[in-house]
Amino acid sequence: MKYLFLILSTFVFAQQTKSVDFKTANGNISINPDDKSISGTVTYTFEVLKPIDTIKIDAQNMTFTALELNEKKIPFKTNGKELLIIHPFEKGKNSVQFSYEAKPKQTLYFVGSEATNNLQIWTQGQGKYTSHWFPSFDDVNEKVIFNMDITFDSKYEVVSNGVLKHKIADKNNIHWSYQMQKPMSSYLLMVAIGDFKTHTLNTKSGISLELYINPKDVGKQEPTYRYSKEIFDYLEREIGVKYPWKIYRQVPVSEFLYAGMENTSATLFATRYVVDSIGFEDRSYTNVNAHELAHQWFGDLVTAQSGKDHWLQEGFATYYALLAERSIYGDDYFYSKLYESSLQLKQASKTDTIPVLNAKASSLSFYQKGAWALHVLREGIGEETFRKAVKNYLLKYPFQNVTTQNFFDEIKKVSDYDLVNFSKVWLETAGFNNNIANQLLIKNNAMKVQLEVAELRSKPLVDKYSFFEKTLQSEVYSSVKASIVGQLFNEKFEAKKQLLHLALQTQNIQVRQAVASKLQKIPEEFKSEYETLLDDKSYQTQEMALYYLWNNFPNKRNDYLLKTKDWIGFNDFNLRILWLSLAVSTPEFVANKETYIQELVDYSSPKYEATTRQNALEYLLNFNIINEEILKNLVNATTHHMWQFSKFGRDNIRVLIKNPEIKNTFKTIVPNLNEKEQFQLDRLLKE
Repeated sequence: MKYLFLILSTFVFAQQTKSVDFKTANGNISINPDDKSISGTVTYTFEVLKPIDTIKIDAQNMTFTALELNEKKIPFKTNGKELLIIHPFEKGKNSVQFSYEAKPKQTLYFVGSEATNNLQIWTQGQGKYTSHWFPSFDDVNEKVIFNMDITFDSKYEVVSNGVLKHKIADKNNIHWSYQMQKPMSSYLLMVAIGDFKTHTLNTKSGISLELYINPKDVGKQEPTYRYSKEIFDYLEREIGVKYPWKIYRQVPVSEFLYAGMENTSATLFATRYVVDSIGFEDRSYTNVNAHELAHQWFGDLVTAQSGKDHWLQEGFATYYALLAERSIYGDDYFYSKLYESSLQLKQASKTDTIPVLNAKASSLSFYQKGAWALHVLREGIGEETFRKAVKNYLLKYPFQNVTTQNFFDEIKKVSDYDLVNFSKVWLETAGFNNNIANQLLIKNNAMKVQLEVAELRSKPLVDKYSFFEKTLQSEVYSSVKASIVGQLFNEKFEAKKQLLHLALQTQNIQVRQAVASKLQKIPEEFKSEYETLLDDKSYQTQEMALYYLWNNFPNKRNDYLLKTKDWIGFNDFNLRILWLSLAVSTPEFVANKETYIQELVDYSSPKYEATTRQNALEYLLNFNIINEEILKNLVNATTHHMWQFSKFGRDNIRVLIKNPEIKNTFKTIVPNLNEKEQFQLDRLLKE
């Protein structure tokens, strides 16, 4: 029934866009972090194309007052999902103004608090609907020029779409005024509020890149945003169409739902990508940076007409991000990533029966198979011809909605490439054509070797030893060498010892990390060599190395923990949390055991982001460290807006309440929980 309603509501809106064209939206809003509410006034201008008696604006659980059409009060209704403006509309231009209030249950997120000095407020429109916090249009085909005025506490920075026209101080508040010049779909409307510092770069074409960062992370600004200008200049040059907006901002926000989101002119991204130079090796923002920027053309400038054509956004953004990375890291990197995604798609094709041109296709299909389709097309018609077609496509449909056929029409104008067969193989058929993919991969010499390595997977080590030995000592790309190490996982140590030695000798972080990951049982004779991994400039390598060394050599645990006692790691404290977990189980550290446990418990509390909390809770539960505070933090997890963490909390509570004693402890803490926590725990206790 839910699916039927979706079809009907989409149909109704499709009908409305034929009768009404909304032009501009002027919002003047205030956000209250205390009761997590939003209120304000909105003015829409629109043109009636055909007579109509009711105009609808999506508005989830909002209350409205003072609605005026062309400065005259008229009747209106709300049904919890829409604002219905009832009037015998005739052809012509109009404006409607109203006031509204809402307490959004999604889309507008409040993270941290003023009391703990870490308040952030941000929105996520795609997949969540902007109409939860701003009366707007769930239909992506209704494009509007949005201008947002936002009033908030002067201690904070406020970001929205477009150019900042002015900001005016008013007692303890600042009135921020943002303006767009061109229309966009409502899901791209955004607001972000927090304590930020900014650094501005200028691109070759004169666009300002405003790079935001939390003041505590200013030292991580350069590695976090490394290559930002190069990526922008490359994409503008490669796409051949000038960046379509007046400014570009990037803002890292806490507890973000995804890696990044391409709001028009203002990308939000997860703080896990805020890194120092060591963190850059494992969690570089480069790919996400390029992906979200590419969306400013593919998604924001031209927007897919429906979910069926979603690959026109995600496939393009994924492929152009890879092209941008190729300009930075080189051909071997580019082809290694294509190879990596080909393995994922090949594996997925065993069970995934939905093709790319389907609204229900998987993310892997939309993103990675869509990118592969574009690579096949680009190689098939030639790079210059491909550029010409893409440029023409963007210039023909700017600020409009598009279909796959629109894109194909531009290909047809510059090439006689067989698009019927191309579409059938890559877009209309489930599965992945590995033969075509491999033919394109072997254009790169490193991938020729990679495919040879893959073909040897089922062969005995003795039959491939000399080839592996030679390859590890060659100059071939690091991912090939790492895949060799991967094939050694189940081999006896004596048989693979020399190959592991050669892998460590490469001094390549990726190859050495493969050794750290795959050699989980470390022989005494290899201990000294393995210990060198503790000094690698990689937080992921260090994490694995410390854990496996501690696990394999009990008599050396004290030494390892003393050596690593000051480690912190990424901004999710991965190394510190691991160290604390190991220290509480190491006899030499028993004197401070309670202090270490309390620090771990603290990391599991709402003061930290979900990834940090889950990591700490996993270690606490694995080491069977359970008290009321830990159980409270676990219950709190069930109320979190990130579904993965919420599920983690529920799943672990279900396991724990099988123990009668722990179940009783859960019951005793109920009065100390807030309303949401009580609801979630009560529901779990009654299952």
